[in-house]
Amino acid sequence: MGSDMKYNAIDKKKKKAEPESRSALKIILRITFAGVFSALILIATQLFKIPTGIGYANLGDGFILVCAYLLGPAAFFPAAIGSALADLLAGYPIYIPATFVIKGLMGLVAGFLLKNEKVTVSRKIIAFTLAELIMIIGYFGYESLPFMYGPAAAAGSLIPNLGQAAVGILMGLILTAILEKQRRSIREKLQ
Repeated sequence: MGSDMKYNAIDKKKKKAEPESRSALKIILRITFAGVFSALILIATQLFKIPTGIGYANLGDGFILVCAYLLGPAAFFPAAIGSALADLLAGYPIYIPATFVIKGLMGLVAGFLLKNEKVTVSRKIIAFTLAELIMIIGYFGYESLPFMYGPAAAAGSLIPNLGQAAVGILMGLILTAILEKQRRSIREKLQ
């Protein structure tokens, strides 16, 4: 009888340990995905720069939108970190605080709108467009500040930012369509 109780106690400990180890694994997996997306956003931003009058346009937004599609609102962190690091490496340290907030909000808003299980193409377009509007308005506002360039010069970055937004939306739509089948399994592993 005593040995049965001993085995029952061991079985109970194993059952308690399994959910804890599963949740720890999910946390590690989320951090890993966030790190990978931070790196992808950094690389896409750094490698595909198109100089503008007061900065540069890039392809990082497409990966921010894909990240939001896969990670939901948690896309704030990889979007903010990857983009801010890109500004640091590109020699634009004055943009780091604004980029951290603007790109993070892009990931957060798009991720929040795309967090549902089923996401239609029209919902993606709305989420991606709102995220890109955050980028366009955010950088215009930041560059309009007196310690930056002022509104007249900031207006010069509107067209390149609109182009970057259009490319980001197109990339996001293409890449999320490719990842449609994998999205469900990725999200199940992360949540």
